[in-house]
Amino acid sequence: MIFSIEDGTLTCRDGNETVRIEGWGRDALRVRATKNAGFSGLDKGLEPAENGARAELTSTGASVENGRIRCVVSGSGWMEFFSGDKPILKEYYRDFRGANPHSPSLKLSAREFRGHGADWEVTARFEARAGEKIFGMGQYQQPNLDLKGCVLELAQRNSQVSVPFYLSDLGYGFLWNNPGIGSVVFGANYTQWHGAMTDELDYWICAGETPKEILERYTAVTGRAPEFPENALGLWQCKLRYRTQEEVLEVAREYKRRGIPLDVIVIDFFHWVRQGDWSFDPVYWPDPAAMVRELRDMGVRCMVSVWPTVDRKSVNFREMLERGLFVRTERGSIQCFDFQGDTVIYDALNPEARAFIWEKIRENYYRDGIDMFWLDEAEPEYSAYDHDHFRHFTGPALKVGNAYPREHARGFFEGQTREGQRDIVNLLRSAWVGSQKYAALVWSGDILSNFDSLRDQLSAGLNMGLAGIPWWVTDTGGFFGDVRDPHFNELLVRWFQFSSFCPVLRMHGDRGPHDIPRLSELDYGGGFSETGRPNELWSYGEEVLAILRKYLDLRLSLRGYIRSVFDEASRNGSPIIRTMFYEFPEDRRCWELDDQYMFGPDYLVAPVLVQGQTEREVYLPAGTWEDIHTGRSFTGPATVTRAVPLEIMPVYRRVR
Repeated sequence: MIFSIEDGTLTCRDGNETVRIEGWGRDALRVRATKNAGFSGLDKGLEPAENGARAELTSTGASVENGRIRCVVSGSGWMEFFSGDKPILKEYYRDFRGANPHSPSLKLSAREFRGHGADWEVTARFEARAGEKIFGMGQYQQPNLDLKGCVLELAQRNSQVSVPFYLSDLGYGFLWNNPGIGSVVFGANYTQWHGAMTDELDYWICAGETPKEILERYTAVTGRAPEFPENALGLWQCKLRYRTQEEVLEVAREYKRRGIPLDVIVIDFFHWVRQGDWSFDPVYWPDPAAMVRELRDMGVRCMVSVWPTVDRKSVNFREMLERGLFVRTERGSIQCFDFQGDTVIYDALNPEARAFIWEKIRENYYRDGIDMFWLDEAEPEYSAYDHDHFRHFTGPALKVGNAYPREHARGFFEGQTREGQRDIVNLLRSAWVGSQKYAALVWSGDILSNFDSLRDQLSAGLNMGLAGIPWWVTDTGGFFGDVRDPHFNELLVRWFQFSSFCPVLRMHGDRGPHDIPRLSELDYGGGFSETGRPNELWSYGEEVLAILRKYLDLRLSLRGYIRSVFDEASRNGSPIIRTMFYEFPEDRRCWELDDQYMFGPDYLVAPVLVQGQTEREVYLPAGTWEDIHTGRSFTGPATVTRAVPLEIMPVYRRVR
């Protein structure tokens, strides 16, 4: 191994492999390795940052230190990371090079490269630590909050969001800085990262005394969410789907008649003639500008659904094809998605394509006053997730595809910013590292309406926050639901209670049975697609309405507090909904809890996640806690049993 040092950066060369270790922000190091002639020069998920590291040669190899974190490299090239003097992460190797007490005959390398033409398939392995807890990584539809022992696909799917950053209870954060398709196994014997195609192995690691400090270090180099709009903190009303301008206005008018505050109303898909037209069907939406004016007079913002799909019969298809603005296929037809049309997908990784679609949005929506966009299908969704079949402007989907949702959000955010807009929030179904800086509110996708799914969403939302994405929301009540289910109203109430203490409170869902006739017999246009049953607060009877009003009013009474929590997210990267250990890292019991959480720093929320549950236990950490429903005070640490009739979700306020 040959070592060299320049400006605090350590370079290690061994045969055809070059490793580079440098400071990248506070208490953090970036590690890259390649078998190419040089490094790509791409920052990927990272933003440029100072290199404050000091590197030096030692009697046994070399070391690099940047604030709290230190990397020690052996003479044979193997690395171990420390926070101060505490070991936090070590490469896994099982071969004959260097002092190795474990099975050298296995010939397993910590950094493995397999050539694929001009690119590489890479594997990185690290020693497992007994008892380590791992959190973050984005959104996976499973109840596991602690990801130790999990196998995760690093790929975007409808309801799955890959944001490959994790936080360890050992006091460090780790980013797999690779936008390509892959996987990670947090095994009991070792951790293994795999990238299907890349120029180089690339990861970033930081050390911190608390989870809050680690998130602050991480978001400092990946970006933070902007200021959240004040006029979007309340109720969002949506369903699949409002079919006409008059339907939207009548719903908003009914909210006003009932005295129920409404911040946002959402127009879902197939309000267009063809996918890729990015405009209203004038038959059903004759005067969008007048609609928006009336909504604004009622204090309601309007959001419209925008899909990345383009039908071959769209008015924009031919021009986009000629200009090369679509995701390409490696073989056969260029079709990408076949939901209610033969469609291709615009390439958000192409700056020209982003500019093209924003100009259409500006002409057909923005100039009429619509300034919020629902970027559905943002993974993007393919008919089959055969990533080796698709290619982007910047390379094969295997190599760059996970960055698609971030660049999709970027195109809209930059377009709105150029127009002078500041109160930006757009709804997306996917994200990658850095999406938060483009005002992306990520929702958890098309999920089932049942209590198992509700349970999954709690872990999904908490881990999204720990992956640096603080703006997160679900379809309240789940997406795929049928109002004939005798337990649906109970589920809706429990989900609404949970949503009231989430970053955004949004009613949405495809409510069956689908027995409402379509507006048109044509196979295209704004009257073509079906609609679900009503999904407004009053749609489920007076008993349900009374409970939903109670929790909406409770949320609105906390508006100033919620505003401050969003401000903190913009300031230091803290999640809006937080694991218990985020606020109480010194309490080991809090690292075990996965069915309750903190809404900002002061409100402890214990959602009811089991059908028919009538009481549940709640753990209160040290301090004084007030039950917001009764005013009764408790002193922690303590476990209390709380009755949970349908109208009650336990919430405790931290008394400072």
